[in-house]
Amino acid sequence: MTLQAIKYQNNILHILDQLLLPTVSQYIPIKDVNDGWNAINKMQVRGAPAIAIVGCLSLAVELYNKSFDSKNDLLEFITNKLNYLITSRPTAVNMKLATDDLISLGNELSKDSSVTVLDMKMSFIATIEKMLEKDITDNKAIGDYGSKDILSNVSSKGGICVLTHCNTGSLATAGYGTALGVIRSLNSENRLERVYCTETRPYNQGARLTAYELVHDNIPATLIVDSMVAALMSSKKISAVVVGADRVALNGDTANKIGTYQIAVVAKYHGVAFYVAAPFTSIDKNIPSGNKIVIEERSEKEMTYIGECRIAADGISCWNPAFDVTPAELITGIITERGVFKPKELEGQFKL
Repeated sequence: MTLQAIKYQNNILHILDQLLLPTVSQYIPIKDVNDGWNAINKMQVRGAPAIAIVGCLSLAVELYNKSFDSKNDLLEFITNKLNYLITSRPTAVNMKLATDDLISLGNELSKDSSVTVLDMKMSFIATIEKMLEKDITDNKAIGDYGSKDILSNVSSKGGICVLTHCNTGSLATAGYGTALGVIRSLNSENRLERVYCTETRPYNQGARLTAYELVHDNIPATLIVDSMVAALMSSKKISAVVVGADRVALNGDTANKIGTYQIAVVAKYHGVAFYVAAPFTSIDKNIPSGNKIVIEERSEKEMTYIGECRIAADGISCWNPAFDVTPAELITGIITERGVFKPKELEGQFKL
């Protein structure tokens, strides 16, 4: 049984506080949009799919017991709250796309004279609640498509080794995971010999979260520090790298956790396939290339402290971008719930 980072039932929302993992497993309540914004911004919940789901569910919780005089009042309330949620973590596109879809739904319902204010509110809530189930279904499809594509390019019939970066599993989604979903699928087919996960400095999502999930699921795994990737590929037979994405540009350039770009460069040098696994909603058709993606910069304390212990010299200046952009030419394939695409094939998917 995989971990459950998001618990939602009967309009009650709790999330697993990922700042406390792996030492403490504690769920915290999310009672309104302010709670949702703070949990996302502080990274108590993280991962592009989970950010969108928790953000939208925080709105559903707040809507449930609130009444409105008119559909216009309801639409204005929803629009303001959703646009506020986008500001919590600007690089991940999923929250922005969910916002656009919900506002579009609101405009349609507000113009329909047969829809009452209550009908409109309940329709919003029902639409948001479906996001949880859809995300799990999409993740399992990503896992299946990804494992098949990786195995189709491996000559050996035995077990393979893969490398992943950051956390892309049940803790970053509604369940199962994207890149970690691919790894789970490989493992379920008895084709995974070992997964190597990076510690993922400075926030240590790999050491704290991915390692926690892999141990929980009894998946054969080894943790490495970020600076060991080149040595690993030089000394071990790595069949593929599988990472997630916070935003994919139309040309295939991909923004993901800082450190992804350098892994892709090393993979290219060593002839290792490099895959990005993400739901189709992570592809931003309005961004032509990666140089248009806004990169979030975070507090220097994430670099200079581990917990409450300072590890860097006082007075040193810091640069702490949360993400980097991997150029499309370094990416073997982008794994989605609709299939695996070459970066150059993405634009055509929006013309179908």
